[in-house]
Amino acid sequence: MTVIKFGTDGWRARIAEEYTFDNVCRAAQGFASFLHRAGRAERGVVIGYDQRFQADNFAGAAAEVLAANGIHVWLTDRNTPTPAISFAVVDKHAGGAINITASHNPAMDCGFKVRDPLGGAIPPFDLKKIESLIPPIRSVKRMKLSDALSDGLVTKFDVTPTYIAQLNTLVDVEPTKQAGFSVLVDCMWGNNIGYFPTLLAGGATAVHEVHDKRNPIFPHMTRPEPIPPNVDHGLSFVSEFGADVAIINDGDADRVGIGDEHGNFIDQLRVYGLLGYYFLEVRGDRGPIVKTISTTKMLNKLAAQYNVPVYETGVGFKYIAPKMVEVDAMIGGEESGGYAFRGHVPERDGILAGLYFLDMMVQTGKKPSELLDLLFEKVGPHYYDRIDSRFDAAQKPEILANVAAARPSTIGGLAVTDIVTVDGHQFIMEDGGWVLVRFSGTEPIIRVYCETTHEDRVAAILDDGMKIAGLR
Repeated sequence: MTVIKFGTDGWRARIAEEYTFDNVCRAAQGFASFLHRAGRAERGVVIGYDQRFQADNFAGAAAEVLAANGIHVWLTDRNTPTPAISFAVVDKHAGGAINITASHNPAMDCGFKVRDPLGGAIPPFDLKKIESLIPPIRSVKRMKLSDALSDGLVTKFDVTPTYIAQLNTLVDVEPTKQAGFSVLVDCMWGNNIGYFPTLLAGGATAVHEVHDKRNPIFPHMTRPEPIPPNVDHGLSFVSEFGADVAIINDGDADRVGIGDEHGNFIDQLRVYGLLGYYFLEVRGDRGPIVKTISTTKMLNKLAAQYNVPVYETGVGFKYIAPKMVEVDAMIGGEESGGYAFRGHVPERDGILAGLYFLDMMVQTGKKPSELLDLLFEKVGPHYYDRIDSRFDAAQKPEILANVAAARPSTIGGLAVTDIVTVDGHQFIMEDGGWVLVRFSGTEPIIRVYCETTHEDRVAAILDDGMKIAGLR
């Protein structure tokens, strides 16, 4: 029997190996039992899905299980962005959500995310409770979807109108509509298809979508993750359309990547720094910033200048979402390109982040490369990169031991001033930069990340990080 474990953001596995209809039903039964014990079952559950192979049918199977457990289900009538599913939880006053998506994983994977009544990620201690309640398949309750629909236990619905109305309460898109921008949107064959054309219709701004059909093998990219090299094909259209900016969403549209007017990718740490600058300087907002340890120290520098607090968490929105709620954060985000915003749901929203970025361009009159200049005037240039390495499970204890024992005096020629073990091992360097070595919570991958103020030392820093892990 497959042991189902929830990682950084839910359970993900390879379709037809561990990710089967039986195992999806087992996970749904565990969530149903959790909801009953938590007193949330009577509030119902929202279920949605992405564009992956069989995702709609996996979502239907999950609905069959919850219905058989006496829990009303609002089942999306088509593939739906993750942030829209999260907002639907709040809109329906539901007890939580199930989202059938593997987000940015390769095409052969699918996933099972769960959300709390606020539409945010469920904290780790409750994920453990759900895992403990996942039964063998013989103990799963299930009824036919057709019967559940006719009995009113499952209701199909379209979340799009209320989600778009919510976005329009958060950002005034009218100036962007009239700005006359040429906006390239790389949909990555995913769930944001049609959203930007709808949101920005009726003005002088033109929206050009690419990779805007369903294709669950995700051509032209290794995975629908908005970082190089996956973004390269999409960015090649910037010159063709004369685009002022490229907005790139991942497969389930909760993450965003940005390309500038020259077709250059702006890394996700710089995008988070720009969003921080936008809220603090352009909008004049104030409030706490929540960030994972794997993202930029530019936010710490901005926070010091504008006198707002910064809270650092482990990697994943299962840590960020509860902290955002606790401190009423202005913004929360992580290195993956996922950002959440006050007044919305404590969940990444790549579509809203893209709208905010466009509004920053309107309000400043600057193109993306010029916005970076503004940011660097405030905090100085910062440089980032990361290496992902697959490993055999048998290697994990040895890698862990290597990293835990490491006490380098220098990394990339810079003195090490501190070691932080909130999530993985982060080595702080004399320039305020850092290198982080940690295992992915969703895949058999070890990541080595770095940020530094020294562009010429990035490669050496990453090389030393790989040596710390015993991988070089």
